[in-house]
Amino acid sequence: MNNPGVYKLFVYGSLRSAFKSHAYEYISRFFSFDGIGKVNGKLFDMGTYPAAVPAADTFIVGELYTIRNEEEFSWAIGQLDDYEGVSFEPDEIQLFKRELVDVFTEDAKTMAWIFWYTGSVEGKPPIESGDLIQYLQQKK
Repeated sequence: MNNPGVYKLFVYGSLRSAFKSHAYEYISRFFSFDGIGKVNGKLFDMGTYPAAVPAADTFIVGELYTIRNEEEFSWAIGQLDDYEGVSFEPDEIQLFKRELVDVFTEDAKTMAWIFWYTGSVEGKPPIESGDLIQYLQQKK
């Protein structure tokens, strides 16, 4: 996937720092934390992971990151593409795609890459707050 000069990443699920997932190691090693942000979209509880889909009337809360070394972006984002299933084998189903999105922070708007869910969210519970961490804390 080409990179039109955007070296930022927006994450809303298991790639957020609080989850300390295996793939978060790539984020913490290659990206710098910019802050909390939000994007237009809707979040759903798929059971073992969240799914984000574009939506104009609601927001998803997440973390915004910038690559530390632009020359390492292709390799680092490639590892995350593998984790999210963007890069898939012929016998696999692609569940996520990486696209550019506007991210709104407290004082600015910027573009970043996001992983959108490509499957069906029909019948899945929406995460009304748009914030997976808040949702999981309330579920406990």
